[in-house]
Amino acid sequence: MKLVKNIIGISLVILLSSCEKFLEVNPKESISDAVTIVDRTSAETAIRGVYSALASGDYYGTSFQSIGYLSGDNIQWTGSQSQVQEFINKKVNADNATISAAWIAIYRTINRANNVIVKVASVNDPQLTQALKNQYIGEAYFIRALAYFDLARTWGGVPLITTPTVNPTDNVGIKRSTQVETYAQVLKDLEAAEPLLPATTDRYRATRKTVWALRARYHLYQKEWAKAEEYASKVITDATNYRLIKPFSAFFANDARGTAESIFEIFYNGTTEVNSHRGQWQPQTNGGTRQWAPNDALVALLNNPAVGGNRSALVAKDNQNRWYGNLYYRNPASDPSYIIRIAELYLIRAEALAQQSKLSQALTDLNVVRDRAGIAASTATTQEEVLLAIENERRLEFALEPHRWFDIVRTGRAGAVFGVTDPNRLLLPIPVQQLLSDKSLEQNPGY
Repeated sequence: MKLVKNIIGISLVILLSSCEKFLEVNPKESISDAVTIVDRTSAETAIRGVYSALASGDYYGTSFQSIGYLSGDNIQWTGSQSQVQEFINKKVNADNATISAAWIAIYRTINRANNVIVKVASVNDPQLTQALKNQYIGEAYFIRALAYFDLARTWGGVPLITTPTVNPTDNVGIKRSTQVETYAQVLKDLEAAEPLLPATTDRYRATRKTVWALRARYHLYQKEWAKAEEYASKVITDATNYRLIKPFSAFFANDARGTAESIFEIFYNGTTEVNSHRGQWQPQTNGGTRQWAPNDALVALLNNPAVGGNRSALVAKDNQNRWYGNLYYRNPASDPSYIIRIAELYLIRAEALAQQSKLSQALTDLNVVRDRAGIAASTATTQEEVLLAIENERRLEFALEPHRWFDIVRTGRAGAVFGVTDPNRLLLPIPVQQLLSDKSLEQNPGY
């Protein structure tokens, strides 16, 4: 089976090494796939393969996440690869290796999800009950929704592929949909996933609650404030299973994983399943390269007791007195990748409430997050002040997570915050390799 050569690493979410090569294709690759899902065992392997693709080094393992935080204003690049500096400079080129790797990894994830969605329903195996079929298909819909959400916010409109890729030419000639159409596919998949999934709590696999959390984020991006409030509330009110834990570092320090803070995170065991993030953040004395690090502005904010509070745990100094990020630190590399945390749901609801002029309620949610960080309640009073306070809180709460760039772009503040005056730079270029392989694809304006 043909493998994509530039993948950083395949990491599994569930402990099953046999799915490493299952459906290991991107939309341009060929696969003989006539009998890959035929019973309960192969269906289970297939859905684990979808999670494996989501966890890969080029998707949530490292590359895609790095686009979100390197493009913001919290991180500096200490290495020599100019393609990484392109994100810092907000001038990414179409031949950038990171965007190419992320694009391929996301479409690989979509293709695996498509196989589950299309094929599991027709499997005839008494061991594969209808409840299991629904769960696997629902999980695939959720992950496909997340994948298209990430494509839409990064590149805008993209080709919408909803059937399995079999031959190399299957997807040639599929033109890009608009960004609106791509986001519509996200909602369609989330609506399909919700009734199929169990209403249970699982930090590592999609459930109905995971769908609610992603819908809250989706509606926030769409500026559908009432809906964002509604879906965030569905999760927040389940305080038995989801809550902020103190101090801030409790959700990741001391080898913590799967805490009540987590709505959806990716599991790695450090041997067959490796999260390569730590190598980029940790200094040489800890076995890393520290090729990206918190910049001076972020360090100052995190170490300010009135602003950063106990979130200063995100940074530390090495033996050369240099600051480094400490969210990913485990050796072997088994740190989770945090996709959705309950803190995000509080801040989503706070922003949605503020946009509806429900300022006292918005401040309540904002101050829950501030209290957990060990800082005083916000003194903001006007709508503009409250929204800015929420923006600033998100910067620090998710300082080393992939939110900052996307937050500032979606709120229309890239000019004021990042100095990006060319609106074409708010979307990344379609990777040049994709344009060369399919002449029907059109580049984003300005590239």
